Amino acid sequence: MALTGGEVRLERSHDGRVADVTLSHGRYTVITWEMRRLMAERFTEIDRDPAVQVVVIRSDGEHFSSGGDIAGFMEVEPIDFTDLGHDVTAPSRSPKPVIVAVDGYAFGVGLELVLSCDIRLATERSRFALPEMNLGMIPGSGGTQRLARLIGISRAKHHVMTARRMTGQEAADWGVVAELHADREALDAATEALVTTMLGFSPLALRAAKEVLDRGIDAPLYSGIELERKAYAMLRSSHDFAEGVAAFGEKRKPEFTGR
Repeated sequence: MALTGGEVRLERSHDGRVADVTLSHGRYTVITWEMRRLMAERFTEIDRDPAVQVVVIRSDGEHFSSGGDIAGFMEVEPIDFTDLGHDVTAPSRSPKPVIVAVDGYAFGVGLELVLSCDIRLATERSRFALPEMNLGMIPGSGGTQRLARLIGISRAKHHVMTARRMTGQEAADWGVVAELHADREALDAATEALVTTMLGFSPLALRAAKEVLDRGIDAPLYSGIELERKAYAMLRSSHDFAEGVAAFGEKRKPEFTGR
């Protein structure tokens, strides 16, 4: 396989408020070097669009992704790997909430992409793995660090050092995915329901929640609490908070505008 090939399509739905990102590269959705670059480009566009409130990532293949284009990566100079983890993991840096819907394999860089998203949904048949040990390599796009923070250092060492596959049920039990669904049809329905729920909230509050959670988790407890307190104080002055309080008192659905 070559460095090029595959698509990362960007479409909009829900009157432009949802950015739908679709990975496309055959049955197994092998992620090429070009697809990594495209992921970063798509999120640059998404982050600059004030109309987008929620992002959803899917794959149109039989599997979410079996991993990266190994043969193509062998053509890349070592110095070019310096920023390897910054492109495909663009969802982690986006200020907007990112949902990922996983069906089938999420291996290697595919799993690293999944781990960089905010809310992860999957099907029961899904399998998760970081198989780089089979190649005499380790994950290079945040896999070791994000997995350890989710499932604990002991389980993470087990999975990384043995390339063991994690079942969908294990992923749900250990907090790798938030919800597990019977099949892709059920997954799509659950994803749409989650999108609808999130669109009913204030975009300002969602962004603040993501930032406080992401930045606070690696900080000392009281530093995280201080960050939370300041974000809370900032939101108190927003139009959305005033609207939320008014709607609560008037027993109606709030109309948030992101201001």
